[in-house]
Amino acid sequence: MTPEINKSTNAADQMKTVKAAWDKAPSGPKKEAALKHYQAAEKAHTAKNDADTIKALDAATHALA
Repeated sequence: MTPEINKSTNAADQMKTVKAAWDKAPSGPKKEAALKHYQAAEKAHTAKNDADTIKALDAATHALA
């Protein structure tokens, strides 16, 4: 496996994990903030920009904490 494939797989796996955490989170400002970061991650993932995807997912995770 090349590192690029590994990064894409990790980003996709992390997206699933963050989405599951977001789904379980109670409604409120933290969930709304996390949604904005998650949507940014989706855009970056669609553009195949794994670094920005992971950065946005980290921000979403932090927002939910």
